[in-house]
Amino acid sequence: MTVVPVNSAVRGRAVRWAMLSTTAVVLTADQITKSLVLRLHPAAGAGLVSVRLVRNTGASGGIAAGYPVLVTLAAIAIAALAGTLAIRTRSRAVAFCLAAVLGGALGNLSDRLLRAPGLGRGAVVDWIHVAGRGGSFNISDVAIQLGAIAAVVAMFAADRARVRRPDESWSK
Repeated sequence: MTVVPVNSAVRGRAVRWAMLSTTAVVLTADQITKSLVLRLHPAAGAGLVSVRLVRNTGASGGIAAGYPVLVTLAAIAIAALAGTLAIRTRSRAVAFCLAAVLGGALGNLSDRLLRAPGLGRGAVVDWIHVAGRGGSFNISDVAIQLGAIAAVVAMFAADRARVRRPDESWSK
């Protein structure tokens, strides 16, 4: 990924608002769906996808479940990194993907900070369960995983386009 100084392509007001909106939409959708699942306590669906309420004190897939404060600190670092890279990248596509990662990280981080049993030790509300896949996940997890993958693809695509441009100038 190319990191650039202040004159970056994502420095424009419209792009910054779009990035902020992307982050806010992911965060809001995550928190609304978690609130609905907590309020309704559904256990719905027996097919490929079902709703199952799980409180996860660990990272993705329950990794490090016995260390919630460590997982919270890692989540803070990931959110900070995603936000910093989103602001500093030259590629708008990468910036939007990282804004989705940031929204997801903030969604899960807010659970860790604000939900029981207390500050920095809270459990993330996971509720989407896919048959044949261990564990459950939520909207934030989807945004983090898909946003990170899409950011990597966008970085490679941008680098590839930059490499091709000089070749095209020689053929003219």
